Amino acid sequence: MLLVTGASGHLGSLIHAGLAERGLAPLAGTRTPGRFADAGRTMDFDDPAGPDLTGVRVLVLVSAGYGEDDVVLARHDRVVSAAERHGVQHVVYTSLVGAGDHLAFALAHRWTERRLRESRLSWTILRNGLYAELFGQLAAPVGGAVTAPFGTGAVAAVARQDLADAAVRVAADPAAHRDRTYELTGPVAFTAAGLAAELGVPYHPVSLGERRAALVGPDLLPFQPAMLMSIYSATAAGFLAETRDDLAGLLSRPPRDPVPVAVAAAGAGA
Repeated sequence: MLLVTGASGHLGSLIHAGLAERGLAPLAGTRTPGRFADAGRTMDFDDPAGPDLTGVRVLVLVSAGYGEDDVVLARHDRVVSAAERHGVQHVVYTSLVGAGDHLAFALAHRWTERRLRESRLSWTILRNGLYAELFGQLAAPVGGAVTAPFGTGAVAAVARQDLADAAVRVAADPAAHRDRTYELTGPVAFTAAGLAAELGVPYHPVSLGERRAALVGPDLLPFQPAMLMSIYSATAAGFLAETRDDLAGLLSRPPRDPVPVAVAAAGAGA
């Protein structure tokens, strides 16, 4: 049996759908299983008892990174422990690209990678690059201009659908990817200035301090401003610009051009 965690989320839902299209009958692991035709299986990573992985052979663990590090580490530990306890054969984990070590949410990913490597499980680690959709949303024009403080740094962002397609390929044939780590970036690196030009608006980045001040408010949870600020800083400093060939190799086709994906997301958020 295949099970995809976070199947109600953006990435998890795409992975679940891709596996279903292949006729692999994946089970949806989610807090809201009733929305799926197969009723899914309730997954609450905050339950101290851990998730029920009975009968699961291949587990696609979509990172439950929506929280402070101690919360995320506890969630992922419960899942890996449950996988060991219930005899899961292989875990496919959606991690963070190696160049993202400067991001505020990298620690939980690296800890989970180590937990898997030290476990009794077979595993594949998919180190996902920054979503092109997220970059577009963060660079959406404000007042007729792109003001996000990305500086002149470029980012090798990647279309979320490509990351989902890669996870599907691995989960469909996990033995071929046993104990492998893949760096999954977009095929090109592009800048916020380039994105602004595609949108037909000027690029007038504010300072990091100005953006941090603007993030203070009830719309964000306490841990989120630091995560967002680290994306701005790491991009501006040029740490996220490296492109790799792993994604094309997994997909057996060229990855999607991330620029139109980011442009569409920026336009939708403008």
